[in-house]
Amino acid sequence: MLKIVAGAPNEPQATLIVERLAAAGITAISQLSSGNPEFGAGGGRMVYVEERDLERARAVLETEEPPFDEDELARLSEEAGKETREG
Repeated sequence: MLKIVAGAPNEPQATLIVERLAAAGITAISQLSSGNPEFGAGGGRMVYVEERDLERARAVLETEEPPFDEDELARLSEEAGKETREG
């Protein structure tokens, strides 16, 4: 069963959370929190992991500092914007 491990205000930040968890060997997915696809990359996201990985995922997200690399976040934001314009 999937459980929410984190929320993110947009797709790029959710992608960074998913990538951070993947680096720790935890599979995660993100999904629009509103269920409205019109928000595209700018809509809030929920990040889910398997229930068995929930505590470990929380620990990974709590121990990483700083939470996001600004360059990586800028790159992901640019990519998400490009996909929205092309899509």
